[in-house]
Amino acid sequence: MAYVSAQLNCMASAMGGGNGIWIMSGTDVHTDVDATDWITDGSAKGLKVTDIVIYVKTTATVGATLHSVSAVTAGGAATLTPAILS
Repeated sequence: MAYVSAQLNCMASAMGGGNGIWIMSGTDVHTDVDATDWITDGSAKGLKVTDIVIYVKTTATVGATLHSVSAVTAGGAATLTPAILS
C-alpha cells in the first residue's frame, strides 16, 4: 500500500528546537515505511530531521514501530529510519 497523508498526524510539535512527535497508522509493514522518500509531503506536513514517528500497523500482524526522520528533501519528501533501541 502507498503512503496516505491523512494517516500522519502531529501529536506534539517541536518547541525550542526540540523534536516533534508524530503518529501514523496504516497497513504497510515497517520496512515499507522506512523506504527512501516514502512520505511524499513531509515538508508540507512540517516534518523535520530528528522528529519521531510512531507507526501503528492495523492489519495482519498488528503492532507499533518507532522511527526517526532522517531526511527531508527540497521537494518535500521525507525518509524515516527505524529507531535504535538498546
